[in-house]
Order: sequence, then structure tokens, then C-alpha cells
Amino acid sequence: MNGEFNRIAQDFAQSRHLHHTDVQALVAILDGDGHGGAMTPGLLRERLNLTSGAVTACLDRLERAGHIRRTRDTADRRVVHLHYAPKAKAVARAFFQPLARGTDAARARFTEDELSVVIRFLTAMNDELAVLHGEPTPDEPPVPGRP
Repeated sequence: MNGEFNRIAQDFAQSRHLHHTDVQALVAILDGDGHGGAMTPGLLRERLNLTSGAVTACLDRLERAGHIRRTRDTADRRVVHLHYAPKAKAVARAFFQPLARGTDAARARFTEDELSVVIRFLTAMNDELAVLHGEPTPDEPPVPGRP
């Protein structure tokens, strides 16, 4: 499933003349900071595990191509917020609409109880993968010196 999602994302990247990293950045920007706020270059760097220079190059490409816009925080002009440009968001929405319909169709074939088991399984898998990657799980305290 992850491979198929990656292929679809790669098709989108190729159709828009983007790098795979650019698409990952667009998804992160669309998701924001995860707490209802806008994504920032620093948070994007952490999320994608890139260098500052790589993030700057990625954001420059995306901005030149009209996919994102950068705005300064009104309270602190040093803070830059990243936003998905409305026209680009509409293009992405149109491209990924069949995926959304397919996801909805697959989900509709299962009961809420069945989906609950799937969610528990996927959560457990993500927790195990996070441990392998060196990240603490949600119920595990961070280990000093470990990311």
C-alpha cells in the first residue's frame, strides 16, 4: 500500500515537474504544524529531515512554480509561514480526487469494528517503526541524547 501511495505521489511530481521531496514538502505544508498553525521552514526541515540549504532550495522551487507562498508573521517578522497557494491546491485536489474516492470506497466495505482493529494494528506498526527509527512511541518517555 505504501508503495502504491508513493507511485501516485511520484506520478503527481512528474506531472508537475517536481522533485519527490517537493511533494513531501507540499503535503507537510498542507498539514501545517499539526496543531492548526502554519508550517514554518524550520519545522519543515525537522519533518523532512533535511538541511537548511535543502529546505531553502525546495521552497524556492515551489514558490517559483506557484505552489506555495511565504508570509511573515505579523507579531514577529522573523517568523516565516508557508502556505499552499490556492490554485496549486486546486490542481493537487483534482489530481488526488480519484485516490480519495478509492480510499472512501475501500473504507466503506468495512464495519466500524473492523476499521477499529485496522487502526489499532497500523498504530502498533507505526509505534514499532518509530522505535526502529529511534523515536519514542507516544507512551514512551524520550531518552536523553536520542532524537
